[in-house]
Amino acid sequence: MRGILLAGFTSLVIALFGTPLFIRFLVHRRYGQFVRDDGPTTHHTKRGTPTMGGAVIIGATVLGYAGAHLVTWTPPTASALLVLGLMVGLGVVGFLDDFIKISKQRSLGLRSVPKLIGQTLVGLVFAVLALQFPDEGQRTPASLKVSFTRDTAIDFAHLGAVAGVVLFIVWALLMVAATSNGVNLTDGLDGLASGATAAVAGAFTLIGIWQYNQNCEVTGIPTPTPALAPCYNTRDPLDLAVVAIALMAACIGFLWWNASPAKIFMGDTGSLALGGALAGLAITTRTELLLVVLGGLFVIIALSVVIQVGFFKMTRKRVFRMAPLQHHFELVGWAEVTIVTRFWIIAGLFVGLGLGLFYGEWVVGSDL
Repeated sequence: MRGILLAGFTSLVIALFGTPLFIRFLVHRRYGQFVRDDGPTTHHTKRGTPTMGGAVIIGATVLGYAGAHLVTWTPPTASALLVLGLMVGLGVVGFLDDFIKISKQRSLGLRSVPKLIGQTLVGLVFAVLALQFPDEGQRTPASLKVSFTRDTAIDFAHLGAVAGVVLFIVWALLMVAATSNGVNLTDGLDGLASGATAAVAGAFTLIGIWQYNQNCEVTGIPTPTPALAPCYNTRDPLDLAVVAIALMAACIGFLWWNASPAKIFMGDTGSLALGGALAGLAITTRTELLLVVLGGLFVIIALSVVIQVGFFKMTRKRVFRMAPLQHHFELVGWAEVTIVTRFWIIAGLFVGLGLGLFYGEWVVGSDL
C-alpha cells in the first residue's frame, strides 16, 4: 500500500511542477495549437496555446510508478508494464499527429489510415503480450473470457485455441480504439478530458486495491467459477492500482495548468495515451464491460459524433449544432466553464455507478 501513496505523490509533484517547465519549452519552440475556423468562435482566442502537454502526463505516470518501485524496492509486474507500454505507445502515435498539425499549421495531423495503423500496431502488441507471462498460478495479465466486474462465462477459448486468441485480440483492439478515440473526442474544452480521466483512474485505483484484498491467492479461496465468486483471480491487482493512482495524480497535476483558461493542451499525445491506459487497466483488471459505465461520459460524447454523422448521411440534417456534444452546448450559449463543470458531474456520477455495480456484484456473490 505504501507504493500506491508514493506513486500518487511522485506523479502529482512531477506533473504539477513539470508542466510549467514544459510550457516554457513549447513556447520557446513555438509549438502552439492550431484552431479550426469552423469551430466555436470562442476557441479563436486559444490559437497558439502550447499543445502536446500529454507528454507530461505520460512522463509523470511512468516516473511515479518507477519511483514507487525504487523506494519500496519491489519488482514491476507484467500487467503494469503492459498498461504503461500501451499508454506510451499510443502517446507516440498522438505525438506524431500533434507534431504534424503544428509543423504544417493545419487541423489535420496524421491521415486517418496511418493513424489507425499506428493505433492497431500498438494495440496488437499489447493484446498478444497480455496473454503471455503466466504467474505461479498460471494467471496471465489478460483473460480469454469477456469480463464485466470479473471474468464471465463468455469464453473465447470455447471456439478453439487459435480462434479464441484471435477473437480476444480483435476484442482488445476494439476496446483500445474505442477508448482512445472516446477520450480524444472528449478533449476539446479546457480541463474536460483530464478531469474526467482522473475520476475514472481513481475508480481503477479502488478496484485494484479491492481486488488485491479479495484476491483468491491472498484469501486462500480456490480459483473461482466465472460468475458470483467470493474472490478475484486478477494477476497483479495491487500493482495495477499503483499505475492507476499515478495516472490519476498526473491528470490532476496537469489539470492545474489545463483548467480554464488553459495554459497548455494535452493534444492527441495525451488523449490517445489516456484512453489507451484506461482500456489497458480495464482489460488487466478483468473489468472490460464495466469500463463502459465508468467511462460513461466518453461513451456519450462518442455516440454524439456517431449520431451526428449517421443522421446527416441519411437525411442531410443535423441532430446537434455541432459534434462532439460539448461543442453543441457552446453554440447553444453555455459558458465553457459551465459545460466542463456539468460534464465533470456526469463523469463522477458514472464512476459512482460503476463502483456501485462492482461492489454490489461482490456482495451478492459473497452472500451466495
